[in-house]
Amino acid sequence: MALRKIIKIDEDKCNGCGECITPCIEGALILENGKAKVIKEEFCDGGGVCLAFCPTGALTIEEREAEEFNKGAVNEYYGDDNKREETCIFCGNSEYEAAIIDFRFQGIKRHVCVKCLPRLIHG
Repeated sequence: MALRKIIKIDEDKCNGCGECITPCIEGALILENGKAKVIKEEFCDGGGVCLAFCPTGALTIEEREAEEFNKGAVNEYYGDDNKREETCIFCGNSEYEAAIIDFRFQGIKRHVCVKCLPRLIHG
């Protein structure tokens, strides 16, 4: 266990909308019994991207004793689809040609470069 930042979910405030789940690149969040839940502490990198998507303010970051973030455990849990490809799904750019942004769609981690981001958003 290590002292680190990790997501905390206030179940009284959580309305179960699931808006926090997709932005979590590591796939640390799920809906269980109508509430958001951290699957395993070692999956949460404490980055807090999910906070901006919660309409009720149920998510916060706290610093406490928790299992250390383990990218290998995330990849093992989700399989090969979660491993960073380092290339854009549209044009194949690598992170050396354009900034790469991770996103998750239907539980699968994908990557898009900033040049193709409008295509992802607008189709």
